[in-house]
Amino acid sequence: MQSYLLAAETGEGTGNPVLNIAIFGAFIAITLYIVTRAGKTTNESADFYTGGASFSGTQNGLAIAGDYLSAASFLGIVGSIALNGYDGFLYSIGFFVAWLVALLLVAEPLRNVGRFTMADVLSFRLRQKPVRVAAAFGTLFVSLFYLIAQMAGAGSLVSVLLDLHSYTAQAICVGIVGVIMIIYVLVGGMKGTTYVQMIKAVLLIAGVLIMSILAFITAKGGLTAVFDQAIDTHAASGYLAEKGYQADDILKPGLKYGGSTTSKLDFVSLGLSLVLGTAGLPHVLMRFYTVPTAKEARKSVTWAIVLIGSFYLLTLVLGYAAAAFVGPDRILAAPGGANSAAPLLAFELGGSIFMALISAVAFATVLAVVAGLAITASASIAHDVYDAVLRDGQSTEAEQVRVSRITVVVLGIVAIILGILAMQQNVAFLVSLAFAIAASANLPTILYSLYWKRFNTTGAVASIYTGLISALVLIALSPAVSGSATSMFPNADWAIFPLSSPGLVSIPLGFLAGIVGTYLGKPDNLDQLQAEMEVRSLTGVGVEAPVDH
Repeated sequence: MQSYLLAAETGEGTGNPVLNIAIFGAFIAITLYIVTRAGKTTNESADFYTGGASFSGTQNGLAIAGDYLSAASFLGIVGSIALNGYDGFLYSIGFFVAWLVALLLVAEPLRNVGRFTMADVLSFRLRQKPVRVAAAFGTLFVSLFYLIAQMAGAGSLVSVLLDLHSYTAQAICVGIVGVIMIIYVLVGGMKGTTYVQMIKAVLLIAGVLIMSILAFITAKGGLTAVFDQAIDTHAASGYLAEKGYQADDILKPGLKYGGSTTSKLDFVSLGLSLVLGTAGLPHVLMRFYTVPTAKEARKSVTWAIVLIGSFYLLTLVLGYAAAAFVGPDRILAAPGGANSAAPLLAFELGGSIFMALISAVAFATVLAVVAGLAITASASIAHDVYDAVLRDGQSTEAEQVRVSRITVVVLGIVAIILGILAMQQNVAFLVSLAFAIAASANLPTILYSLYWKRFNTTGAVASIYTGLISALVLIALSPAVSGSATSMFPNADWAIFPLSSPGLVSIPLGFLAGIVGTYLGKPDNLDQLQAEMEVRSLTGVGVEAPVDH
């Protein structure tokens, strides 16, 4: 390990572990109570998957923000800005701009056509079985990569709070988080998860706002004072001495992605994945089914954009504040590395109790997001594979919910194992891999299904599998998995693909495969369904009861 990683192994600056865990435990108990209460009204599959479409646009907007503002948004981006300055903020920009794609192209038509899952939309005018199976695989892998990131983030959080430096102790933390997540979903379903997401979104944005105000007070000035102090702290750090950059480079583009042609291409690849990925994220798309009307769906996206945009602007303040008041040496020396920047900053700004409160909110963030992901993946398996393919639509509601719950347990166990392997990775980067898979496998098929009349089953299946397989293969062969100190397998090296993010190659391949498959495959001859889908997607006719506008 590098020498600067050893600077703060004394546990300095992590507060009182007993106090930390007490506040933490109280937080978990309260949210678990809310989930349990909401779960008592979960009787049917519609309740489990979509909360019975009973939420208003404002409530759903809060829940979308709660779903989207994950551990990556808080822990990963703050850490990335603290270490890489301007280049770290590019994650925030990418995550936010992506909402415009989702709002303009996907949100309303998708809600009008679907019922529970993304596959409902994709298979509406195509042959059901092959498309549903392919869509289920797309959903499963996106959810899994997203879950890995959240697990790694949660493990980092708990490790910082308890000041655990050993690998085994951090791995146990990841395991405990996974078990709590499984309990959340099994007990509460979508209704319970949505309530937790709403509460967590309010708390997270309030927490980030308070931290930003405290940062300005501590710096004795505005953003300029924070920037100046960040430059001074970087200038005095061992991290800068080792990396060899100028301290004021943290305010300029190119510190992380400007060094070589490969790193510039990596940035383009990352940007593509982030901007196009949101409109293909199954757990975000599923949120549009929890509102009763298309009008409420639009309202919920508007609320989500306001909340998410405000949050990402504040991450800029927190990232540079972490660079100023904590510094890269202490961040990298703490358990979880870059992911520990936000809780360490909270400690510097408000002491041990404030740190524990902010960490508890971040933990609730993780729990809410993983619960939403687990429901999405389990709905896809139960509704799309078990009911539609294996049982030909003849399974009962109770059977579907049971299969969903089994899926949650299996997925939770796999996510725990992979989360332990990925503990040293920045969680914002890990989430970007999920976005790359979503943009490669899901988005081309969604857009073609909604907007291209000629599109057929062969094109859909080719698009999903090509995008999915190419993204997974390129990730497996990238420096993210092997060949560097922060890889999943740091002692091995089979990285032959130079880019950490696969989007630059896999997204075009997904779109191209859809076109080639459509022209090579036989027409489905389901013109009536195509016409119905077009009318429904544009007008919402046939989806819901008429409303008095």
